[in-house]
Amino acid sequence: TTPPGVVMGLAWTSMGGSALYIESVVESIVESTAESTGANSGGGGGFHGQLHTTGQLGDVMKESSVLAYTFVRSLLHRRDPANTFFSSRAIHLHVPEGATPKDGPSAGVTMATALLSLALSRPIRADVAMTGELTLTGRVLKIGGLKEKTIAARRSGVKRILFPKANVADWEDLPANVKEGIEGCPVEWYDQVPPLVGLDG
Repeated sequence: TTPPGVVMGLAWTSMGGSALYIESVVESIVESTAESTGANSGGGGGFHGQLHTTGQLGDVMKESSVLAYTFVRSLLHRRDPANTFFSSRAIHLHVPEGATPKDGPSAGVTMATALLSLALSRPIRADVAMTGELTLTGRVLKIGGLKEKTIAARRSGVKRILFPKANVADWEDLPANVKEGIEGCPVEWYDQVPPLVGLDG
């Protein structure tokens, strides 16, 4: 069982696919003042909370983390306007194996899910992994390396993989032995994700 704020993502590296946990924790309680700034140097005046990232992330992945943070704040506000979790907390998001440089946009959905899990204080299903680029409006965009990522998920005991709907043809082309025992869940919008990982309701 993983704690709230921890989600398994799937990466594509020069060595093939790999499964890695994206971790988020509350670093501290922050003052809710109008002068506070938002995520990283990406800023965003008016945001009271803060986001700190580590794990030797490249520029694209850093942008993905800021985008995921902004998106989940907006999502939480729409669903529960009384929830002030992000406006009063500094969040630390970490991608382990800090000695390994990482970049690319495909962790966006995973980062958003880690932050949502943390905000709701609810763990996601331990047998779920995901990959997908996230846009600011919640669309899930196509990624590369689905075969390698699925093989990595199998090695990690994953039973359900969330991937972009635009990758359905790639999923269908995978050999049966690669997909055996794994439920593939294509998603087009982020709103489809929470029910699939145990964060809905």
